[in-house]
Amino acid sequence: MNILKLTTGVALVSLFAAAALAHGGATGIVKERMDGMSAMKDSMKILTPMMQGKTPYNAQTVRSEAKKIGRHAGESMTKLFPEGSDGKPSEAKSEIWQDWGSFAELARQLETYSEGLVLAADNGLMMSGSGHGSGMMGGASMMGAGMMGGSPNQAQLSEMPADGVFMMLSQTCSACHTQFRSE
Repeated sequence: MNILKLTTGVALVSLFAAAALAHGGATGIVKERMDGMSAMKDSMKILTPMMQGKTPYNAQTVRSEAKKIGRHAGESMTKLFPEGSDGKPSEAKSEIWQDWGSFAELARQLETYSEGLVLAADNGLMMSGSGHGSGMMGGASMMGAGMMGGSPNQAQLSEMPADGVFMMLSQTCSACHTQFRSE
């Protein structure tokens, strides 16, 4: 019994130490935004294999994880980037504040796509046949007539297969990281 307690204690201490090191001593608003990014990363790790058909599709899980991402997107994200909060241990590039409009737009798109993924969760995956639409390219779907006017609206996103909306969400993450995150 004492060995079990000792082993559990060592494991917990190691876990907390690893979590602290993962953010390189970040504190305050920098730690808050890094924690938000970590939460979104965790959701993406759950959703990605599901969207690739590597794990069973579960609409409730999709909705739940999309809501988690949405809680850290849009204004919830941008308010965590006050000017001057770059520099170590932050991974934020100074380009965020030099091109605030683009950064804020990507944060807004992330929020829109996370909300869209919540709405599209019951549609299933494009190739599974579990959705109720005719696929991404059909009729007045987003990739058909809807895309002509720019970014899709909530009604268009709600008609898409979940993996189509997820692809847009993940491309938004990638675009933001490429432009505004130092690795």
